[in-house]
Amino acid sequence: MKSVILIVFFLFNISCGHSQLGGENTEPPSHDLFDALLQQHVDEEGMVDYKGFIRDEENLDKYLRLLSERPPDRSLWSEEEQLAYWINAYNAFTIKLVIDHYPVESIKDIGPSLKIPLVNTVWHLEFFEIGGKPSSLDEIEHKILRKEFEEPRIHFAINCASVSCPKLYNHAFTAGKLEVQLEKVTKAFINDPSRNDLERNEISSIFSWFKEDFTRNGSLIAFINRYADSPLDPNTKISFKDYDWSLNE
Repeated sequence: MKSVILIVFFLFNISCGHSQLGGENTEPPSHDLFDALLQQHVDEEGMVDYKGFIRDEENLDKYLRLLSERPPDRSLWSEEEQLAYWINAYNAFTIKLVIDHYPVESIKDIGPSLKIPLVNTVWHLEFFEIGGKPSSLDEIEHKILRKEFEEPRIHFAINCASVSCPKLYNHAFTAGKLEVQLEKVTKAFINDPSRNDLERNEISSIFSWFKEDFTRNGSLIAFINRYADSPLDPNTKISFKDYDWSLNE
């Protein structure tokens, strides 16, 4: 009898412990604060008022703390909730990185003095935490967004603070609007002549760097033509535009 009581007490403690570990932090955070900041400091062309974000740094930091303290619960959150979280996290922490080093001519000017492509760059800096663990922009993009979700449209939603990047969308991504938002930013990017000159068959280097993400279900041109106002000839030879890493301000 005594052993039965001990077992019940032990199981009760485990149950309570799990409940406390999850607690209110299992709920996805609101992205309203970030949405307000984006509407105030990002114009329709995706250009960013970094000085404005510096003036509003207290509110940006408040949102970033919310993200850090409430990482996605993969067993409870929907895929849309997780995607919206990680896209917003990438964009918000990128803004934070820039304003912490502002003024800079390019995001690539930030980071280690000895830069090694794909190994040691500004995107590998662990300058924030998610759920108490050091994290980087590279981890969000390549180890989470690209690895865990088969969603090529994320490349038009995350912004690397550069002129040739897809425009920084001036709204936060949310689970309820995610499909519409991803379609909107994808179509906008592909039909933006400053980023893709479809008449000359010159497209963004993003399609070269992440070709495997766009060709899981067909050719690269087939993906582009799903959104292009002026579709490419399926047999055309394409080239990739030089990338402008100047700051998007």
